[in-house]
Amino acid sequence: MKRVHVAAAVIRGADGRILLARRADTQHQGGLWEFPGGKVEADESVATALSRELHEELGIRVTTARPLIKVQHDYPDKQVLLDVWEVSAFTGEPHGAEGQPLEWVAPRDLINYEFPAANAPIVAAARLPAEYLITPGELETPTLLRGLQKAIAGGIKLVQLRAPNGYDPKYRDLAVDAVGLCAGKAQLMLKGPFEWLGDFPSAGWHMTSAQLRKYASKGRPLPKDRWLAASCHNAEELALAQMMDVDFVTLSPVQPTLTHPDAQPLGWEQAAQLISGFSKPVFLLGGLGPAEREQAWEAGAQGVAGIRAFWPEV
Repeated sequence: MKRVHVAAAVIRGADGRILLARRADTQHQGGLWEFPGGKVEADESVATALSRELHEELGIRVTTARPLIKVQHDYPDKQVLLDVWEVSAFTGEPHGAEGQPLEWVAPRDLINYEFPAANAPIVAAARLPAEYLITPGELETPTLLRGLQKAIAGGIKLVQLRAPNGYDPKYRDLAVDAVGLCAGKAQLMLKGPFEWLGDFPSAGWHMTSAQLRKYASKGRPLPKDRWLAASCHNAEELALAQMMDVDFVTLSPVQPTLTHPDAQPLGWEQAAQLISGFSKPVFLLGGLGPAEREQAWEAGAQGVAGIRAFWPEV
């Protein structure tokens, strides 16, 4: 069965909302919501196909777009490759040129809409930012909280509270403070044993690769309305993350780092190869910062994660 190559768009308005279209009842996966787009013809580039489809479907002309995520999905009757781009600027007023209902939706509300199964990673990618801050491990609590507050004020939307010294009571106390600082402003990802999951209902969970290896066969430990992530370093761990149905991963190290000087770096080429076989958002980690964000996008990643490059001076 030949995989159908589809170009799709996460179209973001000036206010940050995202444009959805409802599939006709007569279509494959009819009646569900989707990100607009359509089939890539044999002689077309993805960018050309996307521009053509969005003009035909919505009456708009794309002026700024970049790759967001590629998703391979197998339905019982159809195999698809969704080549998804983020469209951040366009001309014209979007309208359902083929009679399809449209709706502008805040990213946080996307989980309330019913999409085809293949769209789940796209929903995650549309809700996630391009930068993932991991807090330094060696700071005293007041300094750490001050830095976290400053980072959030500076626009950081996704934060992992790192636990380099195991899971001690001090980390739990710190987590309580971090939950308060992030509330309504940034998504907090905690680390630790799954026994703690119920104690921090607003937080997501970032698993170590050891946890991933231990628990992947048991399936997802969190409901879908809470973020689940994992640290991955190779194809085997990415496969386990897919099996566990995580929402996103970090893939590291791309370059040599001070945190893990002995780890063999993947390099950009191998990182891009690993991402191409993985249908979930990936943050590249290891010697990277805001300056490498566009290179990460070109490699197929959601964006970049880091400690030093994102941590403000406090």
